[in-house]
Amino acid sequence: MRAVIHDRYGPPDVLRLTAVEPPRPADDEVLVRVRATTVNRTDCGFRKAQPFIVRLFSGLVRPKRRILGTEFAGVVEEVGRAVTRFRTGDDVFGVNADRFGAHAELVCVRQDGPISVKPTELGYEDAAAVCDGAVLAHTYLRRAGLQPGQPILIYGASGSIGTAAVQMARHFHLDVTAVCSTKDVGVVGSLGADRVIDYTREDFTEHHDAYDAVFDAVGKLSFKRCRRSLRPSGLYLSTDLGPWQQNPLLALLTSVAGTRKVAFPVPRYTQAEVEFVKGLIEAGEYRAVVDRRYPLDQVVEATRYVETEQKTGNVVLTVT
Repeated sequence: MRAVIHDRYGPPDVLRLTAVEPPRPADDEVLVRVRATTVNRTDCGFRKAQPFIVRLFSGLVRPKRRILGTEFAGVVEEVGRAVTRFRTGDDVFGVNADRFGAHAELVCVRQDGPISVKPTELGYEDAAAVCDGAVLAHTYLRRAGLQPGQPILIYGASGSIGTAAVQMARHFHLDVTAVCSTKDVGVVGSLGADRVIDYTREDFTEHHDAYDAVFDAVGKLSFKRCRRSLRPSGLYLSTDLGPWQQNPLLALLTSVAGTRKVAFPVPRYTQAEVEFVKGLIEAGEYRAVVDRRYPLDQVVEATRYVETEQKTGNVVLTVT
């Protein structure tokens, strides 16, 4: 089969499309013929081994997982002997977050993992661009624990996680302020934000005591910068460790001192999460946001574009 591999850490050019042995499903796995996948921030981080802590999971000297790609949509080609939840020919989608392997024509996924039958109204490319951002956004919003009507600010609202968070927050009936660049104001507004701030024209941190939660969906802010924008019992959440890897430590410190808190929840990629997102899609409450689509053999160009940090939503790779 064709697959994108990398044998060393480095820039996008370390990626190459080549022929490899196809995987074989274990008893509890399904073999999926991938129709579409994505290039996301996780893929880029593991390819570069940045931050350095990534090497503890991917290999200290060279990558143990040569094939990247977490999100996928495709068709079940074969099922293991113990599989009961899926059948050959099922259209499926999901996220192989702990195993990767989706930047290929075939990938194995555990039947009880984060995989589900694809909504019939959703094409493969849109289905591939759903799960990672949605699971992450749901994790952080659930941790925020806000009630309907409470104000939340979502920074980086035009990215994969941000576009998901705006739609999730709308589903939970929160009062949503979204922050993005000029070019994405229209898209973010169409996702259901109550108000959209163009960060090139307005600094949201000038709004003091305004939000019960600030969700930094791109990891570019800091608790220090956002602190005054939070209400006295407000919560700052970030998807990134922070410029000095301080956010996990701040989460511990603020849990015992001060009224404004920091949270750094760890996402759990489960089948229940994918089913939850599927339900939102089928109810018309969630849609994929796709910026660009590339064929698999243009993975280097797709990755370079993702790393400009200018994408809106997701970047999709079409496979077969």
